[in-house]
Amino acid sequence: MKTSLLILIGCACTLFFSCGSKEDVSKSASTPQKVRIEKVQASAMEDSYEAMGTVRSKTISVLSSKVVGRIISIPVREGDRVKAGQPVVEIDDREMKAQIDKSQAGLREAQYALEEVEKAIRAGEAEKKAADARLALAESTLERYKGLHERQSVSVQEFDEVRTKTTAARAEADQASERLQALMAKRSQLLARIDQAKADAANAEVFLSYTRILSPIDGIVTAKPADLGQMASPGIHLLTVEDESLYRLEALVEESRIGRIRMGDPVRVSIDALGQKPMEGRVSEIVPALDPASRSYIIKIDLRTHDSSTLFRSGLFGKVRFNTGTKKVLTVPVQSVLERGQLTFVYVVDPAMVAHMRLIQTGKTYGDRVEVLSGLSEGDQVILEPLSAVKDGAAVEPGVPS
Repeated sequence: MKTSLLILIGCACTLFFSCGSKEDVSKSASTPQKVRIEKVQASAMEDSYEAMGTVRSKTISVLSSKVVGRIISIPVREGDRVKAGQPVVEIDDREMKAQIDKSQAGLREAQYALEEVEKAIRAGEAEKKAADARLALAESTLERYKGLHERQSVSVQEFDEVRTKTTAARAEADQASERLQALMAKRSQLLARIDQAKADAANAEVFLSYTRILSPIDGIVTAKPADLGQMASPGIHLLTVEDESLYRLEALVEESRIGRIRMGDPVRVSIDALGQKPMEGRVSEIVPALDPASRSYIIKIDLRTHDSSTLFRSGLFGKVRFNTGTKKVLTVPVQSVLERGQLTFVYVVDPAMVAHMRLIQTGKTYGDRVEVLSGLSEGDQVILEPLSAVKDGAAVEPGVPS
């Protein structure tokens, strides 16, 4: 049906353009119009693929809080430029400071208790040393009394007294040793408490630092959803800072085309909002994951421009053209193509040097030439000029138009 419709349209156009008086046809036949003619030939053209995309900064920092607290200051607004390390959000830090004071107080208490235990340990060591000396003397005395007792040089009562003193000295030495061990264990506990108090104080210091949110990069503030008095907590978006030094275009490329695109390929990028001529770009990343909804891949292109006035911003719409090789195509000069309504046509010269209107379907434009997808064959001759003086069925001859 499509073919029949094209034939009917062609016939209608032929009748339309051929309408005129017999006098005009006869005049055209008697005086051929001089026209400039070109033979249609297939030529090698760069094959390219155009994709749409969005401009984004290469580095986008979305800032949020690591602690829960009320926002007391946001000294920046959207559009402000910030430096790395500059405070951009401040959160109420009174609770953090109270925690630090508590940790430091616990640390001081543990250190004081440790000093007291150290004194007790020194006294316990002296006591144990004395008890050990008394035990050694008692044991030595008991050994002597054993010999005397065997020779019956001392009474049984005297020997029992010496043995009892030895037992008491051993008990005192054991008690002194146990007290010293208890003090040593207490010192270990206090040392552990001191380490814990130091860790708590250090942790509180870290959390205190989280109440001042700093910009991680040099850039521009592009979003500020937070307001004064708002409760900040982990995961809540407060600010967005973008690096202005390098932007890139993230384009969606059909899966059928991805095999022809390589890392480092040079491309041409057009951004309509900037109103500039196409700029240079280079493929910097090919995301390997396919989007199952659009059946396309994300290609990231680093944008390069020598014009310092170019003002990139995230979200700008852009187009990128990839060169994917060469192909043989039929092309004609753009000037030879006419359009009337929904019809696109050229004038073709037959071997009898008669002009005929020929409907065509055009494709891509290559400079001053346009691709012909259907309607012409290699070797056909098309009229370049003067098209305004040419009629369907009129006689023509090659030459320089007057």
